[in-house]
Amino acid sequence: MHESLRTTFRSLQIRNYRLYFFGQLVSLSGTWAQTVAQAWLVLRLSHNNAEAVGLVTAMQYVPVLLFGAWAGLVADRVDKRHLLVGTQTAMALTATGLAVVTFTGTATIWNVCVLALLTGAANAIDMPARQAMVNEMVGAGEVVNAVGLNSAVFNASRVTGPALAGAILVTLGTGWCFALNAISFVAVIAALLAMRTEEMRPAQRVPRARGQIREGFRYILATPTLLSNLVVVAVVSALALNYPVVLPTLAKVTFHGDAGTYSIMSAAMGFGALAGALVVASRHRPTDRFMALGGVAFGAGACLAAVAPSLTVLVVLLVLVGAFSIVFLSTSNTLLQLEAIPEMRGRVLAVRAITVVGSAPIGAPIFGLLVQHSGARWGLAAGGLATLGATTWYVGYLRRRNLLGPSVTTPEAAAFADPY
Repeated sequence: MHESLRTTFRSLQIRNYRLYFFGQLVSLSGTWAQTVAQAWLVLRLSHNNAEAVGLVTAMQYVPVLLFGAWAGLVADRVDKRHLLVGTQTAMALTATGLAVVTFTGTATIWNVCVLALLTGAANAIDMPARQAMVNEMVGAGEVVNAVGLNSAVFNASRVTGPALAGAILVTLGTGWCFALNAISFVAVIAALLAMRTEEMRPAQRVPRARGQIREGFRYILATPTLLSNLVVVAVVSALALNYPVVLPTLAKVTFHGDAGTYSIMSAAMGFGALAGALVVASRHRPTDRFMALGGVAFGAGACLAAVAPSLTVLVVLLVLVGAFSIVFLSTSNTLLQLEAIPEMRGRVLAVRAITVVGSAPIGAPIFGLLVQHSGARWGLAAGGLATLGATTWYVGYLRRRNLLGPSVTTPEAAAFADPY
């Protein structure tokens, strides 16, 4: 058992990665606590209006939709560590802003929207740089293990963050969740500053040239496996991953609960996501069929959750939804990066961020309207049905072109296999 644990966590023997790992563990927990608190704050400010929650969610991800491709090029051209210090500092400041307006009683839908937009702008630049820096910290030999640990940290924080938020919201109030998140960024900023640059393995920077973004899009359009993957993920992300809109309304309006109820729902999905990440990490190679299986189970689970007769049944089903959503997303992301040629990988990664995170400005307002006028259960059901339909199309598309089959994992490609 001891040897097995050493093998599982071997990347932590590398000092720079160890600093990064624990910094992210603290910071991401704070981020998820803020996500829960922000949705709850907007629901309270708007008198239970799901459209307002959808609007704020959309504002937070508009920058990724508009500038995600450009952000991928920025990450390829500059020192990633210095870039991340800047983006993490910016997000700490926006979290501080949320805490200030909440504590002073000046929070409104509009100033929360502005702060969400600023957070999204920093996050749009942060995501591709953060994922791409893994290779520079550990090198090709340990990249697969380091990425697996990254997935575990990300999904573990989806449990700890909402659980912490629920306790703080009930006992101390919303503002303290934002203050906690602002403080949590100190951990990752300190970790980045404490890294030994002489032990880094910086990638060769991409020189400036005209038409690089257009070249990336042309490459994707000409590669059926990449194109179909991105299309199905875009549909699922826009129509099925709107839980910041659906869950708070489900908790407060449908089940007449409080902030603790909402945090339990979020933590249940996070627990399932962690389990799903471990399942994916245990597999030797990704396959299109395994991705499709995850998509079908994810969609079916969401549809069942929509008709859950009690809160207990719903929480159990949300664990399954969380697990299969990560099986689908993580496998699709790994396949995408494995099939991209190295010189295009950064741009494909940026487009991936647009399809997953940048789709929220499209889906969140739509689902805000749906939930407001038809109920949160219909929001769950619509997302599940969309996932089932998109996954069916994906399998049929690949089968018609005889493209169903396994991909071969390489250490370089695995560096980009973050679940999001």
